[in-house]
Amino acid sequence: MTLKNFSIPQITTNSIIKRMLAGAVIGLAIISLLVFSVDDPNPEWGKFWMIRPLIITPIVAAFGFLSFFLKDFVRPQTDLMRLIVILLSIIAFVISLWMGTILGLDGTLWN
Repeated sequence: MTLKNFSIPQITTNSIIKRMLAGAVIGLAIISLLVFSVDDPNPEWGKFWMIRPLIITPIVAAFGFLSFFLKDFVRPQTDLMRLIVILLSIIAFVISLWMGTILGLDGTLWN
């Protein structure tokens, strides 16, 4: 039994880094809107309370945006499968962005 026309897609670090940077920028923009909109932070949060959300959320969003690499890795042949893969990638990114926001703001705005 042999597999014809079977090729493993080549993983390039440039495409992975570009996608992760795009996800990190989106995560940083969203968490910045939340963090910098606080006028009077609770004194119990500490002086540097905003550092944690500004670090954790972009990192988690970067790994979530990496799910868009799935469409290049799977390479669906039909339009319907392409649409399903893109929708799954969007859902995975939104869930990771949500979880990153929760992890970043835990103990401060998300208490």
